[in-house]
Amino acid sequence: MWIMRMLLFLFHRGCHLTVGVFLSMTILTLVNADNAVTSSSNWPAWRGASANGATASGEYPVKWTVDEVDWKVALPGKGGSTPIVWQDVIYLTTPSDEEDAVMAIDFEGKVLWQTRLGIASAPRHRSLGSSCNSSPVTDGQSIFVYYRSGRFASLDFNGTVQWSVDLTEPFGPEKLFWDQGSSPVVTDDYVILTRMHEGESWIAGFDKKSGVLKWRELRNFQTPRENNNGYSTPLLFKQSGKNAVMVWGADHLTAHDANGGNVLWTCGGFNPDGTEYWPAIATPIIYKDIAVIPVGRDDRSGQARIHGIRLGGEGDITDSHRAWKREDLGVFVPTLAESKGRVYLLRNRGGVACLNPTTGATIWSAQLPKHRAPYYSSPVIANGLLYAAREDGVDFVARVGEKFELLSENPMNERIVASPVPVRDCLLLRGDKHLFCIKK
Repeated sequence: MWIMRMLLFLFHRGCHLTVGVFLSMTILTLVNADNAVTSSSNWPAWRGASANGATASGEYPVKWTVDEVDWKVALPGKGGSTPIVWQDVIYLTTPSDEEDAVMAIDFEGKVLWQTRLGIASAPRHRSLGSSCNSSPVTDGQSIFVYYRSGRFASLDFNGTVQWSVDLTEPFGPEKLFWDQGSSPVVTDDYVILTRMHEGESWIAGFDKKSGVLKWRELRNFQTPRENNNGYSTPLLFKQSGKNAVMVWGADHLTAHDANGGNVLWTCGGFNPDGTEYWPAIATPIIYKDIAVIPVGRDDRSGQARIHGIRLGGEGDITDSHRAWKREDLGVFVPTLAESKGRVYLLRNRGGVACLNPTTGATIWSAQLPKHRAPYYSSPVIANGLLYAAREDGVDFVARVGEKFELLSENPMNERIVASPVPVRDCLLLRGDKHLFCIKK
């Protein structure tokens, strides 16, 4: 009907479009409309499409019990990775019969396929760790996965392996105190990984179609003990109109050309006292031209920091681009979330802080119910609702924005380390044993 109205409008306006031109415009409009719908219903990477752990649209659940979930699927093994969603299908990495595996599940809770990739590497920390802490990522064409074993692979959406490489062969095993956790990111041409450990550290770009290493930039810094261990995920951004990638770890922030890896700038000064045992676990957030960097660890008194760094520049920007810093708060494991120009911190024991990312000023702070269990899962914001999953499996829901309002606490009866995923009016929660889907 709208097409006929458009034709009549153009006729009365005296417009002389050929049928072919009009149909081309119509098809383009339909494609763009479809892409807009699709983009709002996808969660293509660990922190979502915008890498900020947030979605502004949708209607999401507030209160439920474990017996009231829409569905749950038993998982073949314990994993800490967060699921992703593309075109109405959920993809997640998992151990299966002591092998690295990928599963595809539809939104009715039906397992569509499972692909095993080879022998898994047992986690170093049996209680908390797993063989698959790194979350998958998709560019809409393929799924890319990375495991503690060093296995790095690409699959199509039917579960067929397109390529698989073992990074332990050319580079040796990752020497980490904890279990591997950094997730890959994708650009137009490359899937990018970082390795930050007790050994030669680097950022590298692999050809998406073949898995062939195309570039690698060494990233070695002298640090206090354990600080060279990194678990954060790279962030993509634009510098001077070109694709760049930012990496946090080893007490340094670095920016690299996403097409070749060469260093654009470096920033230090995050640990002037040389404090030990500060691995980079939480991933930063980028808001406009400010990167908000979590430093240290707030599971130890007085060892949490947070810095605001202006993007851009070249060379050493340590002194020139530090916008602000706070030494009175921070996080340990949970990555920051950003929504509507505000950054949210979930602290180790349930403290929540809302900051202005431009100035670092506190807008408000709150406290979730205190408990001996810490928070390892990263928070998400879904249309004004904050979801925070405690390790013992209780998922808290709060309304956030101008103020903090706790709405509910929802026990899932199993440990949760993976981050919640709000997508398609559903909340996905991955526990040690099950994947849960909860609707409003």
